[in-house]
This record gives sequence, structure tokens and C-alpha cells, in this order.
Amino acid sequence: METQQNCNPTKWLDGLNPDQCRAAKHCAGPLLVVAGTGKTKTIAARVANLIEEGADPARILLLTFTRRAAEEMLRRAGRVVGEAVTRQVQGGTFHAMAHKLLRIYSEALGLGKNFVVIDPGDAQDLLDLIRTELGLHKSESRFPKKATLLSIYTRCVNASQPLNQALAERFPSCLPHADDIKRIFQEFASRKADRDLLDFDDLLLYWSQALDLPEIGKAIATRFQHILVDEYQDTNPSQAAILQKMYQLMTQGLEGTSCSVMVVGDDAQSIYSFRGATVQNILDFPEQFAGATVITLEQNYRSTIPILRVANAVMHFARKRYPKNLRSDRASECRPELVTCANEMAQSTFIADRILENREEGIPLTKQAVLFRASHNSDALEVELRRRNIPFVKWGGLKFLEAAHIKDLLAFLRVLENPRDDLSWMRILRMFDGIGPGRAREAVLHLQECWGGFQSLEAWNAPVSAHAQLRQLIDLLEGLADSGLPVSVEIERIRQFCTPLFEERYESSEMRLRDLDQMELLSQQARSRTSFLADLTLDPPNSTGDLAGPPLLDEEYVVLSTIHSAKGCEWDAVYVIHVADGVIPSDMAQGEDDLEEERRLLYVALTRARNRLYVTFPWRYFHRKHSMGDAYSTAQFSRFLPPAVHFLFDQISSCPTESDGMPKLAMSQPISANVRARVRQLWG
Repeated sequence: METQQNCNPTKWLDGLNPDQCRAAKHCAGPLLVVAGTGKTKTIAARVANLIEEGADPARILLLTFTRRAAEEMLRRAGRVVGEAVTRQVQGGTFHAMAHKLLRIYSEALGLGKNFVVIDPGDAQDLLDLIRTELGLHKSESRFPKKATLLSIYTRCVNASQPLNQALAERFPSCLPHADDIKRIFQEFASRKADRDLLDFDDLLLYWSQALDLPEIGKAIATRFQHILVDEYQDTNPSQAAILQKMYQLMTQGLEGTSCSVMVVGDDAQSIYSFRGATVQNILDFPEQFAGATVITLEQNYRSTIPILRVANAVMHFARKRYPKNLRSDRASECRPELVTCANEMAQSTFIADRILENREEGIPLTKQAVLFRASHNSDALEVELRRRNIPFVKWGGLKFLEAAHIKDLLAFLRVLENPRDDLSWMRILRMFDGIGPGRAREAVLHLQECWGGFQSLEAWNAPVSAHAQLRQLIDLLEGLADSGLPVSVEIERIRQFCTPLFEERYESSEMRLRDLDQMELLSQQARSRTSFLADLTLDPPNSTGDLAGPPLLDEEYVVLSTIHSAKGCEWDAVYVIHVADGVIPSDMAQGEDDLEEERRLLYVALTRARNRLYVTFPWRYFHRKHSMGDAYSTAQFSRFLPPAVHFLFDQISSCPTESDGMPKLAMSQPISANVRARVRQLWG
């Protein structure tokens, strides 16, 4: 076997294990790196090695799922070859790179030079507007709402599925409305094209379609010589198709030149099918890219040996996977704990006790996290933590850009950027006295028919109560249009305009106005309004905490997080709660593929722990909304932790003895019959 000493002893390879070294020094052709940990260092080392071997950094494309991930990898590579060099590397998300390429080739692709990217919330609003205009909100039978419509549209585009197939497989209850849904999607596509709007799905769709045009496709692909993709298990079919087309055109157009494509991911961490991702992309990579080399990184640098034994055992029973047995040099006598609690309150008490005990033993609260399947799973625990005066922050919930006051601000910027943006006009106009959805639509139609600049609003027959506000709006927009002012100044003036509107319209207006202050600070580094809107839409902050730093708490805080939000993070002590059938796996999981993803979700949760891991299970659940009054029901340990793996834990029970009716730990049964779920399944 290749040893560490066989590697070229250059400084950026010194800290790599043999498998990482092979991946970093891979020459040409397709390469799949199956990795749980150590992937960031591997990718950074490969970028550095490519540059050191003579590759043009401007022709290296690094695709990640967040801009921050790309920046971190390039920062590490920059320590070796110099940050001035790595700044030339093309790095970012799939959507950000699509946006950049479409800006370059917009004229050839028939796009307006000032096209605007709308986020999923805006896309939903446009679908809802069309749905209402077509009268489908008055359908005799339940018609899908805007969120479902966007999910269907996204499924069709990203999975390259015909509408009827997508409905039959994922949205069977919507199948009777297929013809009307198709009408909505046709109008949706038409309006976006007419108004120079692109949604997230369009960015990938246009990139993929551009690659099918001989001259443009070749021009786009041959801009690059080496492509690296992180978190490949989280890609959707559309992204995988783009990668295949890019590599094929790249090798054809650069014949005789050494080209490569390297993807890094972990099939055991594929947990985003609800976003259209598919584990098949990483499983099928060797077939999709002929002659691919596969390297598995089994060395784990995060977790202790006892924790990895549990994680390996969970994935041992997976139906389809790359053979991988994580190993670690971090020995520990502290085994994971498998805890049976009498009920949810007992579980909360146990967690709070352990958090405080670990804090006294030297593990700060910020190094501890509680993970759960769904946001509501932490409700009882939050009450107990408040009672104990244990500070916490919760990850998930409303995203920063989904907040109404932030969308209000962005609507002004988008109208300045693209006056044909009907959605943004609707949002702005509805802020004014006497203007509801119907009157706002009248105004938008007037602007479409009589556009002659922002002054066109004066000719619209507005409600008397809104006359003064509309005059102020026209003055604001006229003063900012083509003024060349920095974005931060534009936001400052919009903020001044919105202050009285927010004070009248929203509760906690002071807090909302402070968010606009944060937006103003964020915009100070923007090159232009166009780039600011694009960056904010394509890589949005999750909360004001992303803008202003950690929460201002008196001391420290525990993190409460859904497992999905915790992916990519690590803590010294991790508590995984509600590990019961019906929760993990969810009782909504249907079919083998869904169940396998639930297994991977548990694996992700377990492998967030560095030193201490607690897996808890409340034997009795309290249901306040039971049809016959308050009631308890019993549960079973998750099927993903069968009796055969219990010996890997220290088993703890806060329950009475078995003679009192409590369960044995070594029992694992399928999800109990659920009448509501069974009735739901009758309708697909």
C-alpha cells in the first residue's frame, strides 16, 4: 500500500494521509473522492497542486454549495501558492457560476443585459398571482397552492421529468389538475421571459441549454481545464448533466490538453432529496464518467473510535452504498450513551442535566448541540432549558431574506434595476394606503401599457389616500435611477422612505429598521446594485446573525438544530433526541428510497459528535389533540438502531422496571399503525 513517505514532500502535501495525497496529485481524467471528513483539506491541496504543476488558476473551476465553502478552500490553497494566485480561481455555487456565465453570454442567449434573479419566495408569489388571475383559486376541488406549484416546477426542471411523471411519482393528489398546472407553468415561463426574470431553476436550465448550442457550449466549457465539485452527493440530475456536458465539451475542445473533473462527496450524507438532490449522482459517477478513478477517504479526523463504530454500524445495513469503514486514531473510553426516557419531559430533564454536567467538566455550552428530525421536536426541551436558565439558539425557521420587511427593501432595488419587475411593483404599491391586491394589479397593467419612466405612475387613477405617497415614491425612484450612487446610499434613502410605512404596518418596527441598517452595512462592499442583488439572492444570509455575528447573550449558548441544518458542523458533545420509529425514520417516509435517506440522516447526526454522543428515546409520547382528549402512546427505538448494535452503547434507562410495563432496550419494531397516515395514503 502507498505510504505517506511516497508523496512528494512539498509543504502542502505533508499533512495529508496517503489517500488524500493520491487525490491531490491525480493527473487527468475523472476522479471521485468518497469522503466523510478531510475533504476540505484534500480539495485545497489539489487546487494548490494543479497550480504548482502549471495549470492556469483562471481555468480552474471550483463548485461548492456555499460561497463561504469555496472561500475557505481557496484560502487554504492560498497559504501555499499565494492568495493573489488563488483569487484567480473561479469559485462559487452552481447557481452563482451559472449567473456569471449567463451575464457574459446574455446577448447570444437572448437574455436582456439587466435580467434579474428572483428567489424562491418571489417565484412562489408570481405563481400565486397567475393562479389567481386564471381563477384557479376558486376551483371546486382543492387546487395546489404556490409552494406546491413551485415544488412541482422545480422537480420537472431539475429532474428533467415530464409534468405528468413528476405528478404521478411525487404529487399524486395534484394529478387531476395536470392541465391547469401546465397552463400556469406556461404563463410562468412567458412572464419571466417578457420581464427578464430568471428563477433559481432557470439559472441551471439556461446553463444546460447553452451547452447544447455548438458554438456557445464550446466557448463556455473551454474557459476551464479543471473542474472540482464539493458535496457531490447533494447535486440534482440537472447539475450532474451540466457537469457531464462541461467535461465532454472541455475534453473535445482542448484535445491534447490535460483536463480533469474531480467530485468529492459522501453517499452516506445524501439527505436533501426534498430539494431535488439524488444519491444516484454519486453512486453512478463511475458509469457516467468513463475511466473514472475512485478514492475512498476512510480516515476520520472528527470523531472518537467508539462514536465511529456506531456510525459504521448504522450504515452497514444500507441498501446501496460505497463500501466504507470509517476509522480514527482518536481512542476514547467514553462510549456513546443510548438512553431510554419515560416520556418527553424526562428526556428534556436528562438532556438539561447532561448539558450542565458537561459544562462543569470543561465543555463550554457553545461546544454542545442538540439535534432533532423536525423543528417542533425541541418544544419541550426549550421550556426546560429556559426554566434552567440555559441560553440557547435555534437553527432553522424563517430565513433572513424571507422576512417581509427585507423583501420590501429588495423590491425597491429590483424595480430600480428592472422596471418591468411586476412582482416588486406589486409589493411596493401594496404598502400604500387604499391599495390592495386588485388595485396594485391595475397599476401594474397601467405601467405595462403606458411605460414612460417612473413618472408614468402619475397618470394612473390611484386612490386619493395614496396620492401623496405615490408622489414621494416617484421622486425617490427618479432620484435614484441611473444616479451612480453606491448601493449603501440607495438603501439609506429607501430606509428613510420606508420608516413611516414600517411604523404603521409592522409590529416591532424598530427591530425591522435595524435589519435594514445591517443590509446597508452589508452593501458597502458591493461593486454595483446588480452584483449586490445577485450575491444576496444566490448566497443569502440565514439570519441577521450572519450579518452581525453571534447572538449577544450574557454568557454562552447551546445550539438547538435540525439535523439538516447541522450538516457540515461539529461539536464536542452532541445529543440526538427523539430517535424513535415515526420520528427517525419519519412516519411520512414512503418506500425504500425515503427510508434509506432517513438512515443517512441519522448517520449525519451521529457523526457531528467529536467526543461525546447521547442518543435519547422517550418511551411515551403525549398527544394533546387526541380525538378523545389527552392521551399517551408508546413508541419503539428507531429501526436503524436494531438490537445487534446496542452493545456499542452504554445503555441507560430512566424508566421503571420492565414489570411495570416499560420496554426492553433490545426491541425494535416497525412504525405503529397510524390511522391518519393510512387515510392520507388512500389518496396517494
